[in-house]
Amino acid sequence: MGRKARVAVTRDLFDQEGKSISPGPGPSVLDKMPDVEWDKFPEYLTEVTTEQVKGFDMVITFAPYWTRKTLMACEQLLCLNRGGVGYDMVDVPACTDAGVALFIIPGAVRRPVATGIMAFILALATRLRVKDMVTREGRWDDGRKKYPGIGLAGKTLGSIGTGNIGHDLFRLAKPFGMKHIAYDPYITQDAVKDVDVQLVDMDTVLSQSDFVNVSCPLSEKTRHLIGEKELKKMKPTAYIINTSRGPVIDEAALIKALKENWIQGAGIDVYEQEPASGDNPLFKLENVIVTPHSIAMTDEFYITMWELIAQQIRQMIDGEKPEKLVNPEVWDKPEFQNKLKRFHEEMR
Repeated sequence: MGRKARVAVTRDLFDQEGKSISPGPGPSVLDKMPDVEWDKFPEYLTEVTTEQVKGFDMVITFAPYWTRKTLMACEQLLCLNRGGVGYDMVDVPACTDAGVALFIIPGAVRRPVATGIMAFILALATRLRVKDMVTREGRWDDGRKKYPGIGLAGKTLGSIGTGNIGHDLFRLAKPFGMKHIAYDPYITQDAVKDVDVQLVDMDTVLSQSDFVNVSCPLSEKTRHLIGEKELKKMKPTAYIINTSRGPVIDEAALIKALKENWIQGAGIDVYEQEPASGDNPLFKLENVIVTPHSIAMTDEFYITMWELIAQQIRQMIDGEKPEKLVNPEVWDKPEFQNKLKRFHEEMR
């Protein structure tokens, strides 16, 4: 037998002491693969450098950015295994030009994110944040008399985007007796009939929903998809929830809408600038629940993430083409096939 497959893991999947942050087996799943040797990056950098990647065939990556400059210099790198579903931090055309396959794992994300969105809905409907705050401040009567919540039965849940996450959200919301509407130009009515969703235009989602969920990827088309004009179309009693990518909503417009009571409140997991600054105005508003781009980070997510990535790595080693390839055109490119052939020859 020749050499083993060399796999790197970006440092943000470990704490300061170098221990895995993942509940469950985490990267130890790679230890069970006899033809794999792995290591973690020695430090976390916002942008991955060529020096970090040198000598590795595959990299399991979470948050750092991958630039054209780095990717084009990675002569050995076969693939990136992104620990999530979004890939706006990766220069995909550069991956293709460099002969690097990019894989994602939507199967690990869909239920944890949908559960997080449902948690936002329940917390916003019950005014959980402000009730927690006034109780801790000893304002017992205020908590009981000044902050009534709302019931969900008969309310309208709307989603902008109804892919895997949006679909699972509607499945989770079914028992609450809400009306389901959605805007998604990429799916058909048949695709959502099992969760009782009526497809409508975006204006209808904004104007009729009591809860507007945003679940669409970030692209040039979706950047600031929700701005002042769109927020003003919402009911003054409505809530908006964003767990997709921060720049899909114009954050300055959202802050204005919340301060001026155009809408009732928001649940926000993602921000235009991440890490978000501690003086972000959103953090000072009582009608907003905020989390640090972590609503999906559950044991369920991490366990499934590592299982699926290990499966992708196994398929690459065995000469199979894994699913969830973001840039399928790379597979037949000479730049990729030559590296793949050399990789398999060295492992024999």
